[in-house]
Amino acid sequence: MKPISVKPMRTKPPARSSRLRVAAAVTVVMALGTAGLAALPGTASAAADNVTVQYRTSATGATADQSEPWLKVRNTGGGTVQLSDVKIRYYFKADSAGATYRFACSWAVKGCANITGTFGTLANPTATADRYLDIGFTGGAGTLAPGADTGDMQLRFHRSDWQSLKQSDDYSFGASQTSYADWSKITAQLSGNTVWGTAPEGNDPTDPPTDPPTDPPAEGQSLFDDFNYSSSSDPKIGANGWSVRSNSGGPGVPGATWSPENVTFASTGGNSVMNLRTSTAGTAESTKQTEVLTKAMKFKNGTYAARVRFSDAPLSGPDGDHLVQTFFTINDLKAPMADDYAEYDFEYLPNGGWGEPANILYTTSWETYNPDPWQAVNQHTESRQSYAGWHDLVLTIDNSSIKYYVDGQPFGTHDAAYLPERPMSINFNQWLIDLAGQTSSTARAYDEQVDYVLHVKDQVLTPAQVTSKVNAYRTAGTAFEDTVPGS
Repeated sequence: MKPISVKPMRTKPPARSSRLRVAAAVTVVMALGTAGLAALPGTASAAADNVTVQYRTSATGATADQSEPWLKVRNTGGGTVQLSDVKIRYYFKADSAGATYRFACSWAVKGCANITGTFGTLANPTATADRYLDIGFTGGAGTLAPGADTGDMQLRFHRSDWQSLKQSDDYSFGASQTSYADWSKITAQLSGNTVWGTAPEGNDPTDPPTDPPTDPPAEGQSLFDDFNYSSSSDPKIGANGWSVRSNSGGPGVPGATWSPENVTFASTGGNSVMNLRTSTAGTAESTKQTEVLTKAMKFKNGTYAARVRFSDAPLSGPDGDHLVQTFFTINDLKAPMADDYAEYDFEYLPNGGWGEPANILYTTSWETYNPDPWQAVNQHTESRQSYAGWHDLVLTIDNSSIKYYVDGQPFGTHDAAYLPERPMSINFNQWLIDLAGQTSSTARAYDEQVDYVLHVKDQVLTPAQVTSKVNAYRTAGTAFEDTVPGS
């Protein structure tokens, strides 16, 4: 759908129930502390760059449903610190050898989507520590100027089975720490050098663990599909929860056909690939568009990823059609300007359209819209360049923001005002905005290809973690998995 932004005239999002009343008056815009410990031998000296860690807990009991280490990182050096270079390590004693844990971020000034948590096993277990939780930052967390801190990071972790955990014997736990203060039982590394804190004996953070960190988190309800099918009529497609569209209607050229036979499958580079072909000879009757979507609307917060090949030119014939090649999530608009609508798009226009003269990639987060007369409430980011070829597309949604990545790099971050209220479906389609870009009657066809799709419910993965998870599926020979419960 055309990404026209409508920005409410406010500085902070009001309560979600009142957002549309505020959005009624809109304008159309294009959106787009304290001294550290002495440096440890062999590590960075107290030079230009240094950080300290402050800690408090909001779960003070000897046992708890979850451990809640709340942290701040302060730049105590003289230079700017890139937070993606900082790693914080919290040490604890597992409740049993087989116990596994899950990390979560409740709230953070820097945004939970910019904070990562991975678990590992210490090389030299002690009476108070045999595991650790590493806290890291994505590039989106930004930098810290001298004297600045990250503000609150309200973090937590719990047993995967949600049994109570014992934390009174955890090395880094402090029951009396109910206010932020420097805490040397948590270590910090800056660019690989330990600059803060003391690890349990024999466990400097630079020592390799006996087991690798869980990266990505092992737990998590997931959908993965390698698109290993024989044809659009393969019964496995429907059994695996997909629908190949054949019904009429928008988006696209009025009177065009949605053609299941134009969705095909083949092997490329050792991987099975889904191909969506859209063709036209310059008339509505000759225009065949393609769409594949999940039958269930059960996907909401978490990570969405796909590897997609965009095309700038047709396979043959004249170029110039106003084509849209997509990967997106969406639910149904129950009424014009309904407050519970949601849609999150990657949309590539190889020949422009919607007033754009040439190729452009949009990422768009939708709050709602009115189809007639047209009114849109959304936020979008765009890049005006060619994206022909294969690209890794990642979308993450948590309780604070929506983030888009292309080929591992941040592409756009959109505000909490556009977060989803209801679950959505996952879709791929390729369609023509109109027939004005190329009026020739010579037949032409365009291909969009999809290598895989991944959704991990309620977990924000980095692009690197997405790659690791996809590789793990392929190493295990898993072509399809869906453990995401129905909505």
